[in-house]
Amino acid sequence: MLQAASPTPKRRTLVRLAKAGLYLFLVGLVALGVAVGVAIASLPSFTELRASPNGQMIRVRAADGTVLVSLGPSFGKWLPYRDIPPVMVDAMLAVEDRRYRSHPGIDPIGTARAVKVRVERGAWAQGGSTITQQLARNIFLSNTRTFGRKLREGILALALERKFTKNQILELYLNRVYFGGGAYGIDAASRRFFGHPADDLELSEAAIIAGLVKAPSNYSPTADTEAARDRAEVVIRLMVENGDISAAQAAAADPAEVRLAAMPRQNSARYFTDWALPQLETLIDETVEPLEVWTTLDASMQRAADAAVNRHTPPQTQGALVSIDSDGAVRAMVGGKDYVSSLYNRATQAQRQPGSAFKLFVYLAALESGYKPTDTVVDKPVTIDGWSPRNSSGGYSGPVSLREAFARSLNTVAAQLGDEVGYQTVADMAQRFGVTTPISTRPSMVLGTSDARLIDMTRAFASVASGGTAVVPYGIRKVTTAEGELLYEHERAEPRVLVAPWVAAGMTDLLQSAVMTGTGRAANFGRPVAGKTGTTSSNKDGWFLGFSSGLTTGVWMGRDNARPVPGLQGGHAPALAFRSFMAPATAKRPVKPFTTEVPLPDWQVEGDEDAFLGEGAAEGPVAYDEFGNPVTPEGPVGEPDPRFDAPAAGEPAEPGQADPTGDWLDEVLGRARRPQPQPEPAARPPPPPPPPPRAEEEVEAEPVEI
Repeated sequence: MLQAASPTPKRRTLVRLAKAGLYLFLVGLVALGVAVGVAIASLPSFTELRASPNGQMIRVRAADGTVLVSLGPSFGKWLPYRDIPPVMVDAMLAVEDRRYRSHPGIDPIGTARAVKVRVERGAWAQGGSTITQQLARNIFLSNTRTFGRKLREGILALALERKFTKNQILELYLNRVYFGGGAYGIDAASRRFFGHPADDLELSEAAIIAGLVKAPSNYSPTADTEAARDRAEVVIRLMVENGDISAAQAAAADPAEVRLAAMPRQNSARYFTDWALPQLETLIDETVEPLEVWTTLDASMQRAADAAVNRHTPPQTQGALVSIDSDGAVRAMVGGKDYVSSLYNRATQAQRQPGSAFKLFVYLAALESGYKPTDTVVDKPVTIDGWSPRNSSGGYSGPVSLREAFARSLNTVAAQLGDEVGYQTVADMAQRFGVTTPISTRPSMVLGTSDARLIDMTRAFASVASGGTAVVPYGIRKVTTAEGELLYEHERAEPRVLVAPWVAAGMTDLLQSAVMTGTGRAANFGRPVAGKTGTTSSNKDGWFLGFSSGLTTGVWMGRDNARPVPGLQGGHAPALAFRSFMAPATAKRPVKPFTTEVPLPDWQVEGDEDAFLGEGAAEGPVAYDEFGNPVTPEGPVGEPDPRFDAPAAGEPAEPGQADPTGDWLDEVLGRARRPQPQPEPAARPPPPPPPPPRAEEEVEAEPVEI
């Protein structure tokens, strides 16, 4: 009798491995069943999932409590499955999960295909997630690509399929999936992109919406209309392959003919909210609960700022404005002429040469070193380290007061002052007052050749207006939950002195002179105003910054590519925009005289009031319209002449009258009066031939890389 051959060692090894594999498979199956069972028990009910939208809602309010904007996810009307158009369901299944009705929550075929592509290409190029897996990820998980997250996603998908019906899962998915543009769910997407509810979607519209899920930002109709329509064509082709629609229906559908809803014009206040809201991360820890953010923005001032910038900014040119209250509260901010066409905030992000507006820091350093507004300086040709600045007039005036030199924005005087006090001292002064951009210490820096931000320059002028104490701009007053629980409230910091009060008073004296008698006369609107113009080389940038009645406002105009703007001068369009904004913005504020009153010098007072209101000004009180233009009973007063009436070539300019506060300051501070230089009249050089006309107070700026 024959005996059976004993198994070979190799066969025995294979049998053991098979048994071990079967054992591990059974253990894994039991573990998976337990995990799915635990997940099923922990899943919320269908009613709870319907009632819990995801994402943090933020409602931003102006200073008076009116809602400026509501941010965060947008959810439309919840559509029960029976009300969802069948064409929408078919389009979504065709492009996202064609075997949805047959798989248990995980599609082995789709997963195998995704793994195959991963091996072939070396990267995940094709998704294998089912609609159920996507729903699990959207509701319960993050988008991180890890094996652990994928495993949890699969377990949750199996649990969802066993707890809810296929139609319930589709209802949750179509009402919660993100379609871009802040829209969650097909109804929000339909209203945003097509302007109507989702319960009457047509084939082409449904195809566009279904095509967004793969990459909402890439295929959004508002971002790339052509890409959205091309993707819709793919969806329609897949629907034909699935048998959802006929070839004739596909041919009749034309995504290119779909009319998209016009995007609502965004309020210019979005420039402000884009600047203020990122600060929430440093103020509070709440990232889930809906928030009420109460800001410093004044809605009426914002409207006036928007109107002023759009009215006075030259064509093909951008403008920006920021206005800061005495405590640092930002009351208005305009970062450009149209938020929809350009989100770039030129008030807080753009870095441009400030031109002669930078002389603020030169004269602050000079005043701190001992100069007074009435001190005499000599306007004469100078050369410093090979650099020879010149005045916009092309001539020189000889002995002038510091007040007159600042009012007329004499470049040669600024150069001499900077050389005397030190360029590093001027740079330190600018940084002390809040300029955050790098500052050159080359001699030409005194004429504003280093880039600066509008909000930083405005902050510096506000600190002068506050008597030399630091003003820090802020935009958020308080933050509460939707139920009113206080999460944050702004507290005013302890005053930080930047310069002595007498330095700030002297600087205010000079700034007031620039508006009353100098390059900034177009900014005068009938109240005490102090400010400074700035115009860079080739008229690339125009600035005006000033303050009145406790409000400090800065205006910038120019082109984003830094190309010249014919005729752009700080003393014209920016100054007019300043006036147009400040007249209504300060209308309800009490008039606040400055601590120093500037007398009109003889060289400017000529028996008329042109220095204040322009030709034809009527005597007596002057009213102002909503744009800040002076109006008399007979009608509007002529526009103020932005040009400065300099003395004729060769005619000596008379110095200004004595400063009524000068001797008083000397007595209080116990310092000797600064000796006045007395140049010989015969030594005064004759004026050179006038150069070709240049922009008012144009600076010899260094080349700007474009």
